[in-house]
Order: sequence, then C-alpha cells, then structure tokens
Amino acid sequence: MIVELRRYTLRPGRRDELIELFDREFIASQEALGMAVLGQFRDLDRPDMFVWFRGFPDMAARSRGLREFYGGPVWKQHGPAANATMLDSDDVLLLRATVPPPVSPRDGDGRREAAVVTATIWYADRPFDDTFAQWFAGQDSGAVAVLSTEYAENDFPALPVREGEHAFVWLTRDGREIDVPARFAVTRTERLRLTPTTRSALY
Repeated sequence: MIVELRRYTLRPGRRDELIELFDREFIASQEALGMAVLGQFRDLDRPDMFVWFRGFPDMAARSRGLREFYGGPVWKQHGPAANATMLDSDDVLLLRATVPPPVSPRDGDGRREAAVVTATIWYADRPFDDTFAQWFAGQDSGAVAVLSTEYAENDFPALPVREGEHAFVWLTRDGREIDVPARFAVTRTERLRLTPTTRSALY
C-alpha cells in the first residue's frame, strides 16, 4: 500500500472548520474513487495543524484517483472552502506501508474521544534497509502501522511531496519510545501526538 502522511498548517482558529468540512464531504467521495482515507487527526501539540493519512493500492491507482478527485465535482464545490482554511498543505511524506494502518468502523463506540495515536518519524542520511527493518521487528515497539519512504516519482505534481528524504514512520497507541542504535545513522526524530476526529478510521 502507498500512503501519504499529510500535515496541513491552518490559519489560526480554523482547524475545526476544516475537520467538519473534511469529515462531511471528503471521505466517501475519495473512497468512491478507490482511495482510502485511513485517519484524520488534530495534532495535540500544534493547535493549527491537521494531520491525515491517505492510502492507495499502488502508484498507478494514486495517480488515477487524485486526477479524478481533484478534477471532479466534490472538490470543485468544496475545495475553495477547504483551501481558505490553510496556510500550507505541501508537508507530505510519500510512504510505502510494511504494516498498513488498521481501519475501524467510522461510527465508533466513543473511544475516539480518549484516543491518542503517536507517530514517530525517524530520518536518516540513507534509505532504511532490510537490516534496519529486521532490527525494528525485534523491538517491543507496540507498532500498529509501519511505513517508510516510497521512492517512486510523484506523478501527480499538482500535489507536491517532500523529496530527497529517507523516513521511517511507525504508529503506536501507547506512546512508547525506542532508542535507535548509532549504526543506523538516524539524524532526526519527530513525534506527533494525534487525537482522531469523530470519523477517523484509525484511532
């Protein structure tokens, strides 16, 4: 599975406005075109950041789905209102899932309100290889999803992605941390504490 990790910096105070619009208009309309809206979140430490994950079976499906959605009637009608809430929407990592994010029914049992998903992102000066993957698999990570950089060319340039980076991303529900041995040359770590919206399939 190809996955986009998308982080939007919003105009102050407008995050809930975007979330209401997104959850109402942009889930079913994208999934009808073969894309998966895997999860939508508020960043607990950044009050004007909206984070979401979108999945595709492969790069060809990504190109096709994005063309159809952004050229289609739903985006034409509601896209301007969504864009009006945003300062930046180009902070995007293009990833390949080793362990895809789990998907739950969108109409849940109330547990979303208390849930926190932690996304840890490690960056290195070279691609994360099988040796690293084997080391990570041996850790007590509690990971519910594992992803790393997809190096295929972004064939939908209207939506930029970050290039020239080597990222390894894992999601957990309990916020645990792992120290990476120096031999793997991790240069930077980001941790995102995320709380799901009411219609997030991941929580």
